[in-house]
Formats: sequence, structure tokens, C-alpha cells
Amino acid sequence: MATRHDTAAPPVKEGGAAPGRPPADVEAANKKRARLSRRWQRDMRWSPYAFVSPFFLLFLAFGLFPLLYTGWASLHQVELTAPTDMSWVGLRNYTRIFDDDFFWNAAKNTLTIGIISTVPQLLMAMGLAHILNYKLRGSTFYRVVMLAPYATSIAAASLVFVLLFGRDYGMINWVLNAVGFDHVDWQNDKWPSQIAVSSIIIWRWTGYNALIYLAAMQAIPQDLYESAALDGASRWRQFLHVTLPSLRPTILFTVVVSTIGASQVFGEPLLFDANKGASGGSQHQFQTLGLYLYEQGWINQHLGRASAIAWTMFLILIVIGVVNYVISRRLRASS
Repeated sequence: MATRHDTAAPPVKEGGAAPGRPPADVEAANKKRARLSRRWQRDMRWSPYAFVSPFFLLFLAFGLFPLLYTGWASLHQVELTAPTDMSWVGLRNYTRIFDDDFFWNAAKNTLTIGIISTVPQLLMAMGLAHILNYKLRGSTFYRVVMLAPYATSIAAASLVFVLLFGRDYGMINWVLNAVGFDHVDWQNDKWPSQIAVSSIIIWRWTGYNALIYLAAMQAIPQDLYESAALDGASRWRQFLHVTLPSLRPTILFTVVVSTIGASQVFGEPLLFDANKGASGGSQHQFQTLGLYLYEQGWINQHLGRASAIAWTMFLILIVIGVVNYVISRRLRASS
């Protein structure tokens, strides 16, 4: 008897697809999921660059391009009255400023004002931070008060100090006269004028650096202080042997930043000058490199020479950065 081996095909549901082939809606969903996955991958790859691109675009437009253009202008003779008329002079602008006694006078004044303002500023900031590091009532108020000078306008602060250091009616001379000293001509004598300009810088930046030191002090583990106290160390010895070694990177940072800021001092000596000019006093006694650059570029209208001064200051900042890098590496190696 013959046997039949063929079997009937499985029933197909109405509206369904043939076996082994996914339905149309499932296939569309898979394609959409794959497309969204590719879009998500592109988003994860390129979104960070899109977020940081505004900074780089602004840096190229207002940072790198002016820097390169200034370097190109420093190799030409160009005047403010005709900034597009350039004649190639090579390194003559650099040799001229290095042979200029006013440039070296401004460099010396920048150095002395930087030392007079930076050293007391950082010492006072360290002392204030050490005091605020203890639990004091109203410590938040004192921190806000210390930051207030930093938020004050340079023009307002300088004008107030001009009144304080007035020769005939200034409060500083009134106090000196009360204790038996003669009046000091703060604006026309060399060292008094530099001390007065430095006092403006000290007043503005001491609180800012104090808050930086305070933040670094609060990051020091308390176990170190407890161990030092158990060994019988006083607060002064704890400060010398625990606080200062832990603050070495922060101290180096503030020294470098303050040095860079001192090399770019401009607003304080400009507004302190009684003649309201860029000469830095009647005898250039407190003219800084920033004032010398401004005088050459915007008063004498020598843009090429001013560009050479700007690039010289830029190279000085590079040297400061290299010294900072070498010192920080040695500190890390020693620690």
C-alpha cells in the first residue's frame, strides 16, 4: 500500500508574512533603531567638540590672530595714523627698544613694583588665610569682605588712593605729620610713588590670594595636625612643618600668577599719575612696561615699536612659565 509523504503547508495568518521573513513593521523598527544608534554615536563623538568650539573660535579671532599680527607688525615700521602702510625693517624695532633708556627704566620699575607689591601681598594673604582657617564666628562675612577689593574697579580704587596719598591734603601725610614725620611727595619722588602704586595692588589682590590659600589649607588632612599635636608641636610649629609643606604647589601657583600680573601692571600707575598721562610721573619714576607700550603705541603712534614691546613682554611671560615648570617638576620629584 503506497504511503503519502507530502505534508500540507502551515497555515498563514491573515495579513502575515511568509515564514523566515520578519514583518514589515519589525524591519522598519530595526532600521530606525540602527539609524538612531548611528546618530547617537556621532553625537557622542562630535558633541564635545561642538561644546568647546566657541572658546576656540573666540581664541582664534581675539587671541591668536592679534598675537600673530602683532608679531608681524613688530617687523615693520607702521604708524597709528596709517596702520595699513607697512615697510619692512626686520629686527630694528627690537634693537631700538633695547637701546632705549626709557625701556630699561620701565623694566626696572616693573621689577621693583612687582617685588614691593608681590612679597607683602602673599605674606599678608598667608597670614589672613591661616587666621580664617580656624573656626571663627562670622567667617563667611570676613571672606566676602576680603574678596570685595578684588571686585572693585581699578579706576575707583586708584582714585581713592590718589586722594589718600595726596601731598598737601592726603590722609597718609596727615598721619605722618601727626607722628612727627615730614610730608612725602608720593607722586613725584621715585620710591614713595612706587610704594603708593604697589599699595593699590596689595589692597586689591591680598584677599583674592588669601581665599586661594584658605581653600588649599582646608584640603589638608586633619590627621596630620592631630599627629603633630600628639607629638607636642605648637600651632606655630604645625604651621611651619605641616601647613607650609602642604601648600608648596599653591604657593608656587600664586607666586607665578602674581609675577605675571606684576609684569602687566597698567591701570594703577596710569590713574595714579597726576598728569593723567602714560609717562609714569614727571621723571618716569613709576612707568611700567605696560605704560611704556601704551605711550609708544597710542601717544607716540609707533605701532611697530609698540608691537615689539608687546612681544618682548610675551617672551618674558614664556620665561616665567618655563621657570615655573622646572621648579614644579623639582618640587614633585622631591616630594
